[in-house]
Amino acid sequence: MPAKSKDSRPGGRSARVRTAVHRATVDLVQEVGAEKVTIPAVARRAGVNPSSLYRRWGTVSALLADVAARRQDEGTPELLGDLRKDLEQAAVWTLTDLSQPGGVAFFRAEVAPDVDERRAGLRECLERVSTRFHAALEAAARRGESAPPLERVLDHVVAPLYFRVVFSIPETNEDYARGLVAELCDARNAAPSTPGTGTDADSGTDADPVVNAGQPALA
Repeated sequence: MPAKSKDSRPGGRSARVRTAVHRATVDLVQEVGAEKVTIPAVARRAGVNPSSLYRRWGTVSALLADVAARRQDEGTPELLGDLRKDLEQAAVWTLTDLSQPGGVAFFRAEVAPDVDERRAGLRECLERVSTRFHAALEAAARRGESAPPLERVLDHVVAPLYFRVVFSIPETNEDYARGLVAELCDARNAAPSTPGTGTDADSGTDADPVVNAGQPALA
């Protein structure tokens, strides 16, 4: 769920206020938990007037969702030039971002209780996560490497990470994230394209990485 207003006044004081408010929000979520964060508390920590926060975000949920969106957009690691390493790096980054204090709370805030807002929040979250892995797949395609479809990466790498972190399943760590990528790559290497069909025998889809690396649709 996006914040009620965007950066209509880019740069200058508006950008500084947003940065200070985001930092204060993250600190408070880590200290007291998302359920105890209030607009006045964030305003005090950020050193701004509460009315500014109410005008810009309206609710704590909208503020948390805005922080979640910005956290996803920042700090994406650079590509390493090897598909497996790039996918591992993206998986570990995703796990680290979601697992840090407040990570699940920010994700839940982005997925709002309102049906329409929830669909919009899910779509935006999916697009951001997809972009991180899509970049690795596109780079592999430019190098002439065969790569799995993006949707398969989401099913076999991203979905298990989110499920296990949200439900606090033990041993969901970097080794587990890398293991998911290894299983995906090893299974693909063990199941070459079916001769004469141009399809991936493992998934039944076209093996062309450029065709299959597009963003998945969220119905």
